Amino acid sequence: MLKAAVLVLCLWVFCAPASIAQAAADDVPEANPARPTVATPATLTPIGYLQFENGTLYATGSQDFSGRFAINQVTKLTVHPRLQFLVQSEPFVHSGLGADKEINPGDVLAGFQAVLLPGHNARPTIAVSYFKHVYAGSAPDIDIGTPEHSVILLISEDLAGFHFDLNGMFNEQTDKPFRRGQFGQTISISHPLKKFTIAAELWHFTQPFLQGNAVGNLWAISYPMKKNLVVDAGLNRGLTSTSTQWEGFAGFTYVLPHRLWKANERSQTGK
Repeated sequence: MLKAAVLVLCLWVFCAPASIAQAAADDVPEANPARPTVATPATLTPIGYLQFENGTLYATGSQDFSGRFAINQVTKLTVHPRLQFLVQSEPFVHSGLGADKEINPGDVLAGFQAVLLPGHNARPTIAVSYFKHVYAGSAPDIDIGTPEHSVILLISEDLAGFHFDLNGMFNEQTDKPFRRGQFGQTISISHPLKKFTIAAELWHFTQPFLQGNAVGNLWAISYPMKKNLVVDAGLNRGLTSTSTQWEGFAGFTYVLPHRLWKANERSQTGK
């Protein structure tokens, strides 16, 4: 009897830490990055967890600047299987045109994303988002500008081992006292390569005040350090004379591993 008790105790000592560690790993939410592509996935972040998408971007070869270095940040919180709130900002922008250099804050936008049709089997996920310009920074914009209002149609689907994100943008651009409509389209295609993910993207935006078009080709790579932490880097090449010619970027997506409120089975299923 004593030998059996000792055996059970030894098994518990050696097996319990592994099972506890496995349970803790299973409780960690999985990040759903939108960066570093222009396109945003139609799917939402884990419910009840804050997701932070932080990065740096260096751009050169623009009509408004010779060089521009910015820190960008997006905070997301999904409160329901079909509803997510977002805040997007550039707290620091260092830009220059020739010998003139300046440091300014960038713009701040706030909005939401709502899933209209959840994906299932061969059916894609379809969502819509809205952003409002809530703070006008004094830093120069890149080629696509900053919208006063933005409505985006988002479609995401997995097909033949590839992931597709398609966005259609309907923006209002302002140059006081004038207002103009801007339209954009982007398609991003990604594919896993071992633990890495390679993404390629082609995007287009009209430039209503320049009477031109900004077009770019983006390539990026990302790697999951953990379930809730994904790092990324990439390059974007402008393809028209009014596009920012080169952009290089790097950053990370991190999901805070602590839920802001107690999980509810009904809220998780959306019923």
